Amino acid sequence: MPPSEEVRRGREETVREHMESENRHQFDVTMGTFAHPRYEIIPTGEVYDGEQEVARYFAETRAAFPDQRNEPIALHHADDAVVVEFWLRGTHQGSLRGLPPTGKAFECRCVALFCFEDERLVGERVYFDSTTILAQLGLVGQAPG
Repeated sequence: MPPSEEVRRGREETVREHMESENRHQFDVTMGTFAHPRYEIIPTGEVYDGEQEVARYFAETRAAFPDQRNEPIALHHADDAVVVEFWLRGTHQGSLRGLPPTGKAFECRCVALFCFEDERLVGERVYFDSTTILAQLGLVGQAPG
């Protein structure tokens, strides 16, 4: 049975606060949107499960891209998820898994599934084309290790 309109509104509010708090680098707020923090980065196969791992993800990615931000394009509702199309942008200012900073900016259209159990956010699964980002950074042929 599809979620009620009230549940959908609540989920959308959670997702918007999650994404906006990432942009503000208020990661304690971001973490608080989860019932259980979990990020799955599909292109790289990385999974960050639990508060400590997700905090490490934030630290690593924002050290490499201090201005990393997202801009929602559209939100779609599913029975157990909110699907968000968004622009991801940032400038490569720090090392990322052995790749030296290039000082170049990237912009990539992405999709994230915000997975819910009832009204509780239990994970974010992100899809994007890593080659698009690496090419814009001048790093095609190199993969983060």
